[in-house]
Amino acid sequence: MRKKFKFTSLFMILLGILALAACTNSDDSSSTEPVQKSDEDVEKSEEGKTVISFWHAMSGSGQTALDNIVADFNASQDDYEVKAEFQGSYEESLTKLRSVGGTADAPAITQVFEVGTKYMIESGFIEPMQKFIDEDNYDLSQLEENILNYYSLDGELYSMPFNSSTPVMLYNKDAFKAAGLDPENPPKTFQEIIDAAAKLKTDEMKGFSMLTYGWFFEQLVATQGGLYVNEDNGRAGDATEAVFNGEEGQRVFEFLNTMNEAGTFGNFGTNWDDIRAAFQSGKVAMYMDSSAGVRGIIDNAPFEVGAAYIPYADEVDRKGVVIGGASLWMSKGIAEIEQKAAWEFMKYLTTPEVQAKWHLDTGYFAINPSAYEADIVKEAWEEMPQLKVTVEQLQSTEPSIATQGALISVFPESRQQIVTALENLYQGMDPKEALDAAAEGTNRAIEIANRTK
Repeated sequence: MRKKFKFTSLFMILLGILALAACTNSDDSSSTEPVQKSDEDVEKSEEGKTVISFWHAMSGSGQTALDNIVADFNASQDDYEVKAEFQGSYEESLTKLRSVGGTADAPAITQVFEVGTKYMIESGFIEPMQKFIDEDNYDLSQLEENILNYYSLDGELYSMPFNSSTPVMLYNKDAFKAAGLDPENPPKTFQEIIDAAAKLKTDEMKGFSMLTYGWFFEQLVATQGGLYVNEDNGRAGDATEAVFNGEEGQRVFEFLNTMNEAGTFGNFGTNWDDIRAAFQSGKVAMYMDSSAGVRGIIDNAPFEVGAAYIPYADEVDRKGVVIGGASLWMSKGIAEIEQKAAWEFMKYLTTPEVQAKWHLDTGYFAINPSAYEADIVKEAWEEMPQLKVTVEQLQSTEPSIATQGALISVFPESRQQIVTALENLYQGMDPKEALDAAAEGTNRAIEIANRTK
């Protein structure tokens, strides 16, 4: 029932997005551009500061870290006050934005997950970040290139990267020692993972696992240099069909199927907490997680945790990873003084000092690599070198249209298609048949979205 509800929720969000896209791109001559909000109409604090809203989807420790950054910014200057406002999940926040986007009532800044990028670009809600970068002669070269690449299209940066993460493979060093494997030399390729999983398996422990989540599949395709959709991953034009069921995607499904049939793969479902609990309790020896989750795993596991790059197919060279997480978008239609306040806050967020603390408090990457030179980061890496592994994996990624990531407006539904395909695979469906069905479902969603533009 829970899975059915999740799929329905995502599908309804998709339908809402498509409907809005149709309205946004309508040729109706009666529609007009929203009037820019006047500077005289903006909210002021008791101290006379310009007040702006920042909608976000961070919860738990991430929300605490973000609130601290906002408080520090507000205290650092006398002109602006940012109000950080939690809006629920990424999907819930985006649903709320659709009702006010592009109007004077929109928040100055909205955090949107990476798969919402194409939708936001086409929405009519936002001012591209490049406008403010050019006006202020802001030096983008100080920021991490492999993070900027995802949010850039045709040389223009549309949003400011913020909480950025990539996948990483975590493994139980104690289990490696018990199985006669070198804990300082983890497996790198699909076949090496398959072989190690066979040695690691016990009556209580599976060798390898991966959350049933489309993001990890996307990464295992991209690290081979494979694309997700045509039209150069949707960056040369609107994608018209999925290509993830090509040889790269088939290798991923065969990789997982081999271990599943051998009984060395652990299927712990779609919930992050479940697969993390399985690893920490010794039910699986290797699994893929987000780089943002590494610190929490190390702090709570009763054994020594190793971190490694994600595996890649034996037939290819490793290409790297695609950035995940979310970025910050500047609203259109709000007052110029509100946009200026938002821009000043975004610049503050990118400073090495702020990014160093953000990296250590949350496990997300520092979008400004100079943050890694801070003493507090160096000291933390000495104590927890696994954090450095995630950064090295990102920085060694080869920039390409594969590792830049795909842009399609129907990513949520496509990811659900992959989830269904993985579930079918684990239940015995032929790997190619399962993957082809996911591609067909994605193609139908893409066709509907393109027709409504």
